[in-house]
Amino acid sequence: MENKKTVDNDTLEKLLYLSRLSPESTDLGTLKKQVDDIVGYFDILSKYDDSENPYDAYPSTQAEKLREDQVVAGLDIPDVKKVTENFMDGYFQVPKVLGEGA
Repeated sequence: MENKKTVDNDTLEKLLYLSRLSPESTDLGTLKKQVDDIVGYFDILSKYDDSENPYDAYPSTQAEKLREDQVVAGLDIPDVKKVTENFMDGYFQVPKVLGEGA
């Protein structure tokens, strides 16, 4: 016979409190069955192998491979003026973006 985990009444009352549900507005029998079904889903999920490291799905970065944190000189204003003609008073002139998209 299958040993199915269930939620006791004390835990159910705490769940009601956390979810801000009142016992008067909820059919406790139906709610208890639904919570027991959810707990049963965790039993099903626990049967699957979870020994794989979930972080293997993301690219790893090793700290020793990062570049050094060094301050370098930025561009001087005469050099920036050579990049574009749309530079005046320390600012770049850009197209107007006001309208439907703003």
